[in-house]
Amino acid sequence: MKIRLERIDMQEGITVEALLDSGVTGLVMSSEFAKKQGFKLKKLERPMNIRNVDGSLNKEGLIENTVEVNIYYQGHKERMEIDVIGGQKWTVILEMLWLACHNPEIDWRIGEIKMTRCPEECGKQWRLVQGKSGWEKQKEEEAKEEAGRKKEERDKKKKQKKGKIMEVKKVAEE
Repeated sequence: MKIRLERIDMQEGITVEALLDSGVTGLVMSSEFAKKQGFKLKKLERPMNIRNVDGSLNKEGLIENTVEVNIYYQGHKERMEIDVIGGQKWTVILEMLWLACHNPEIDWRIGEIKMTRCPEECGKQWRLVQGKSGWEKQKEEEAKEEAGRKKEERDKKKKQKKGKIMEVKKVAEE
């Protein structure tokens, strides 16, 4: 699919052919392409291993850098952080988490992709934490909210129980 990538630092864009790959578990950009196009590399605090489909470590080594870009496609825009890896002949791969997040309508026979089912948050940066997708981050936040609600319910029940004990004591004293 043809997408437009915009460098954040210079607000200059380039149209590229991106691959959609439901087997890949990260957004990736070729290091050769990133350097050739002048994307500003951001060093990761903790480099990450790359595994091939067969589970073996990729010979190109660790993911050490990312690039921050705006991605444009059919009026759709979002800011993304993309891992940079070497030794590849492609430019950018949009992976399973991206596909799951946006759930595009894809007609594989004619190569048509429509962004008709994007979530309400679309356009916001959905990859917020190194190594975690926006969906994972969202699940963590929802789990925290649920834990907070449960704690409030427990506290409320304790207060109610305490109130009943006080009433019993008052009745017993009378």
